[in-house]
Amino acid sequence: MGHVQKSGLQVAEKLAEFTESLLLPGTGISADDYWAGLADLVARFGSRNADALKKREDLQEALDRWHIAHRSSEHDAAEYRAFLDQIGYLVAEGPDFVIETANVDPEIASVSGPQLVVPVMNARFALNAANARWGSLYDALYGSDALGSLPEGKGYDPERGAKVIAWGKDFLDQAVPLDGIGHADATAYVIRDGALIAEADGTQAGLSNPNAFAGYIGDAANPKGIVLVHNGLHIIINIDRDHAIGKSDKAGVSDLRLESALSAIMDCEDSVAAVDANDKVLAYGNWLGLMKGTLEESFEKGGKPMTRRLAGDIAYTTPDGQPASLKGRALMFVRNVGHLMTNPAILTENGSEIPEGIMDALYTVTAALHDLNGKQMNSAHSVYVVKPKMHGPDEVALADEIFGAVEDILGLPRYTVKLGIMDEERRTSANLKECIRAARHRVAFVNTGFLDRTGDEIHTSMEAGVMKRKAQMKDEPWLSAYEDRNVDIALACGFQSKGQIGKGMWAMPDRMEAMLEAKIGHPKSGANCAWVPSPTAATLHATHYHQVNVRERQDEILKQIPRSSLDKLLEIPLAPSNFYSEEDIDAEILNNAQGILGYVVRWVDQGVGCSKVPDINDVGQMEDRATCRISSQMLANWLHHGVVSEERVMEAMKNAAAIVDRQNQGDPDYLPMGDGSDSLAFQAACDLVFKGREQPSGYTEPLLHEYRLKFKDKHNVA
Repeated sequence: MGHVQKSGLQVAEKLAEFTESLLLPGTGISADDYWAGLADLVARFGSRNADALKKREDLQEALDRWHIAHRSSEHDAAEYRAFLDQIGYLVAEGPDFVIETANVDPEIASVSGPQLVVPVMNARFALNAANARWGSLYDALYGSDALGSLPEGKGYDPERGAKVIAWGKDFLDQAVPLDGIGHADATAYVIRDGALIAEADGTQAGLSNPNAFAGYIGDAANPKGIVLVHNGLHIIINIDRDHAIGKSDKAGVSDLRLESALSAIMDCEDSVAAVDANDKVLAYGNWLGLMKGTLEESFEKGGKPMTRRLAGDIAYTTPDGQPASLKGRALMFVRNVGHLMTNPAILTENGSEIPEGIMDALYTVTAALHDLNGKQMNSAHSVYVVKPKMHGPDEVALADEIFGAVEDILGLPRYTVKLGIMDEERRTSANLKECIRAARHRVAFVNTGFLDRTGDEIHTSMEAGVMKRKAQMKDEPWLSAYEDRNVDIALACGFQSKGQIGKGMWAMPDRMEAMLEAKIGHPKSGANCAWVPSPTAATLHATHYHQVNVRERQDEILKQIPRSSLDKLLEIPLAPSNFYSEEDIDAEILNNAQGILGYVVRWVDQGVGCSKVPDINDVGQMEDRATCRISSQMLANWLHHGVVSEERVMEAMKNAAAIVDRQNQGDPDYLPMGDGSDSLAFQAACDLVFKGREQPSGYTEPLLHEYRLKFKDKHNVA
């Protein structure tokens, strides 16, 4: 790929053309000033970025030496913690404070609800996520297993439909009850004197809470929709007596539309495979289209051509007759890459790749200028950036300074960029209060992520001994401490009304009944957002935020803080001394090998960074680099401590390759791995395991990028 000179940098031709012809026009920023600004960013922060990575390595080496020296003795928690203090792994905790983040949108500050995370390189998925602000509850219930089974056949099943409608009416009775009758009893909804009245066999009933009536769509005398609000979330009762569902409903209700995905993270990181300039242009181009409101994607569905665009706002009339609107799209974040990776899209004068995180910071915020200075379809005041995989307060401070410099280049007021901190690395969760302090003027999001956090847990304590099986990690004391402390510390730092406290992904998109049972735990934990794998899941998870008033739950938690200790967080999840049976060991190896291969083969061969991958039991699981990291580190740990041999793991890898080949045999683009001898994907997966201990922080990116670039070169993929 050719490069052109720009202010002492070598910029890939395709990226340079995108920058000057699509990104900058309309921003008021000249190309010369832009390139000079980028060159200054690299000069100012490139070496500091390298220093941060070197500090990670130095701390890891110190940890390795300590664990090796103490292997023969019983673990002394007090001595271990003193050692972490001594080497600077733990930093001194300062006085209490409250974050000072300003100009935060309601979706962040005051309303709780689901959050989607999608690969920004897939325009259709990105648009689906942005438009998932609103979802049909009837469709979500009917088309999933939420009620205990999946629909059979292609036609409409009236019996199943009746169960869906009954569930929906019961939901209304819980969230926005009528005074004296149930919603299933209503024969009509009418607007009288600015109030909602439900009629039922000569009886008239208002809402138990009249303030739940937000307005109506259409005519007051014959409304097409009733707009209700509960716990800050809106519900629209669609009324259409000519509709197939509405004509059989006593009140003409054709659907219940729920405000669902309040926010969506457009991901440039874990869920994408972006290894060169072509990939970065696709990612930046889709984000630019979202910020301009011009992104669209045409495709066929059911044999019919369709074009998807960003949804418009929903017009309605307030109870006092005033026009109003509801936002039609999720509030969009963009997730940048972390501090680790570089990218060949831009090189320094001496040919070195620049840090990809610096590139992302400037490009993604520049794209958002089109929203701030134009239609303001996303936010009138702020740009929301999630920064992943930061290790400790110094790295958060580095990100804060980089975004301050970006604001200067683009002429934005200080702290226009709001920062999301992914609490997914052990040194961050152990120092979370100080991490938040380091970005106290712009932090607007903090969350937990079990998979990356567990991968780092294993890698950090690699030399301490044999780790427990992957599934058993969920029952470890450190994990419950991690989840509780994340909420406690964020609340103590003033996140109420200023920021999101998030929880991780429900990874099984086809298991909605189980999700409805389990995921209510996230709002109960005090989190005001949680990740879901699909728009359908967002609509179903939204019902949890009607069942739980998160603000009230947070008030309860504030009276209980602290609920867990740093000492518990620092407990190391070592396997029991009697260890596991040979059968259990074989099962663990094969399970991890199959998960790694199922993900890596799509990453390397097809450039798919996140997808629903069948697990060892053929259950679809949402997989990204975080899931790959924990599996590869698990096997690397067992190899390192002699639990398993390389030969035994290699045999499992080959057996797993046969399973993955069988699971993908219906994909015309799939390249079978066979015995792995000719498969770059198989070689990459093996390297992730056999070279896992030496990977920086146990990350998968360096090897995945290396093999994807090899594949693109070998097969002449653009």
